[in-house]
Amino acid sequence: MPTRRASLILPLLALPALMACSPAEPGPPPLGEAALAAVAKSPGVPRERLARAVDALFVAEDSAETRAILVLHKGRIVTERYAPGYHENTRFVSWSMAKTVTAVMIGMLVADGRLRLDESAPVPLWQRPGDPRGEITLRQLLQMRSGLRHTEAGDPPYESDEVRMLFLEGRDNMAAYAEAQPLEAEPGRKWEYSSATTVILADLAAHALTTATDPASRRKAVGDYLRHRLFEPLGMKSMVPEYDAAGTLIGGSLIHGNARDWAKFGEFLRNGGAVQGAQLVPKGWIEFMTRSSPRNPGYGAQTWLNREQADTGEIQWPGAPRDTFSMNGHLGQYVVVSPGQQLTVVRLGRTNDGAHEPLRERIARIMALFPKG
Repeated sequence: MPTRRASLILPLLALPALMACSPAEPGPPPLGEAALAAVAKSPGVPRERLARAVDALFVAEDSAETRAILVLHKGRIVTERYAPGYHENTRFVSWSMAKTVTAVMIGMLVADGRLRLDESAPVPLWQRPGDPRGEITLRQLLQMRSGLRHTEAGDPPYESDEVRMLFLEGRDNMAAYAEAQPLEAEPGRKWEYSSATTVILADLAAHALTTATDPASRRKAVGDYLRHRLFEPLGMKSMVPEYDAAGTLIGGSLIHGNARDWAKFGEFLRNGGAVQGAQLVPKGWIEFMTRSSPRNPGYGAQTWLNREQADTGEIQWPGAPRDTFSMNGHLGQYVVVSPGQQLTVVRLGRTNDGAHEPLRERIARIMALFPKG
């Protein structure tokens, strides 16, 4: 009997040793030098977790092709990384992130008394007696609810209004193309994303700044205003706006700047329109830009909000605080601002439209590492 009991017990005693010899669960792959070097030594959150979350944006197929990432927490750069061939002096095209810059310029002109938010938008073509477009206000243009006929990102692309305006028959005088469109809805009643609307805003800025109609004077008036009132005070030295042949700022699509300067603009918005104690645009204007518009809770004034989109019901930044807002551009250009977290995230690159959801989820995972305030 003792011999039989021992024969049963001995294998049980050996079991822990056998288990210790079994292969361990594989851990995460080691981080490359570039991944860890891109993160500050004391980022305020677990350094390796942040490095891995950022690294995923560069190596994961669903986030390709990320070219630059910048994360600022409490005004300090805690992550900065570039893909091969890009660096801190590379200028990146804004695409539709430019719309938020244009909105800030309009806010400055309203504060200067040169434009009125709730009066008829001063487009000369619309001021003819009986033209219903004369009812469109500056507020409605800013909130993408002018009612003007427009198709953004249509199929086929060459029939989209923004393509026709930017690259085809409207390219030499984009404002004329945009302002000639008839109404398809009563002003204020319908939300519709429109790059043409922002070109109208840029044209109004030029009219407010100069009575000259020649292209050179219009470019100079708007360029000087942006430089002296916005870019220079923020230290955004890399910024290069583009203009069409008529001298109108292509304010919905084409402003170029490096990642650090886009981050400075995000921080400016996070701080309510102030930099180093100087209020460049009224704080109330930034609050207006980041408050839900009447026809779309997920959109403010030329700025995207972390609320349900009226047309799709989607949330832009899943899991991020509801006060998060962002500048969104074609092919996955993003400046994401979370005021409560004191956080600004810049992602620049090239990800095909229609494939941005995984990219936004990965950016949201980076944000989730930081305390919610």
